[in-house]
Amino acid sequence: MALDVLQRIEHDGAYANLVLGPTLTASNLTDQDRRFATELVYGSTRMRRACDAIVDRFVSQPPDDETRSILRLGAYQLAYAGVPAHAAVSATVDLAPGKTRGFINAVLRRVADNPIYEMTWPSEASRLSYPNWLADRLTAELGDEAVHAMLQMNEPPSVTTRADGYVQDESSQWVAASVEGAAGELVLDMCAAPGGKATAIAGDGAIVVAADMRHRRSELVRENAQKLDLDIAVVTGDGTAPPFRPGAFDAVLLDAPCSGLGALRRRPDARWRIEASDITELAVLQRSLLSAAASLVKPGGRLVYSVCTLTAEESIDHLTPEGFEVDDATPPAGEWRPYGQGWRVLPHDADTDGMVLIRYRRTL
Repeated sequence: MALDVLQRIEHDGAYANLVLGPTLTASNLTDQDRRFATELVYGSTRMRRACDAIVDRFVSQPPDDETRSILRLGAYQLAYAGVPAHAAVSATVDLAPGKTRGFINAVLRRVADNPIYEMTWPSEASRLSYPNWLADRLTAELGDEAVHAMLQMNEPPSVTTRADGYVQDESSQWVAASVEGAAGELVLDMCAAPGGKATAIAGDGAIVVAADMRHRRSELVRENAQKLDLDIAVVTGDGTAPPFRPGAFDAVLLDAPCSGLGALRRRPDARWRIEASDITELAVLQRSLLSAAASLVKPGGRLVYSVCTLTAEESIDHLTPEGFEVDDATPPAGEWRPYGQGWRVLPHDADTDGMVLIRYRRTL
């Protein structure tokens, strides 16, 4: 099952989270095997480039796509998943068609006999299993801490659950807390789906309006609010042209669409999909959303901007909206570091997604 899902991700462009979930649901695997299948798929996808380098030491010619997928799956078990060598080699070879079985067996046996701690890697980006451009970009953004961040994002995310039972990464909980929505305040979550931050703010007593551009994503917010027995007004609308009266809200949260470079542990295939040009295009959209969000805040009200990425271009490089000042008070929850006019948490700071937060207050 893991091989089938991996081939759909690698060769058909499927998204890991969208294809794995339904496949597991349709299977009759035990809970233990479901967890193992998930590790095989997500781990092999995250460590794709490293697995290729591990294998390529013993391959004279590039294998075909199907053989490459099988070799990656075997290499991941041997190098990272702690599967005993005899089991990893045997089970993986059993997946191979007859014409390549001997070749795959020979390569994986050599991988098993030559551990990676003795290996000379082609590059640091290869060892860490990131595209060259992305490793360079993160190094430029984070300096000496880039390797720590990249290593942390190669680990499966920890599961954190709020007091109300909603599963949500701690850094996202910290963003919701930074809005400081008080009972009776009218708060807009501008790009709300799937609704984690909107429900957290509503749970603190604020009156929340949750908006998202796509109707199906808006429905996710509605469904999550209903599960938590929260009364949230849900709207489908374009954040760049919001269907709300100017100055209507005490606070607006803009958790903007971004490259997600702080949440790569949660999105194993994202590092292979994102291009450098995507960051620049997203920054243009973010500026448009930030301007629109600012217009909806009442005088004296609050605007909170957040992104689950680590780049300055998508965060602190944005100009402060006209009529606003930066609120430089320490956020009320979380392990934030000062970052430009805002705050940032790196993935290895507290085993969370990487996130940037900037808080503004309207003065005019």
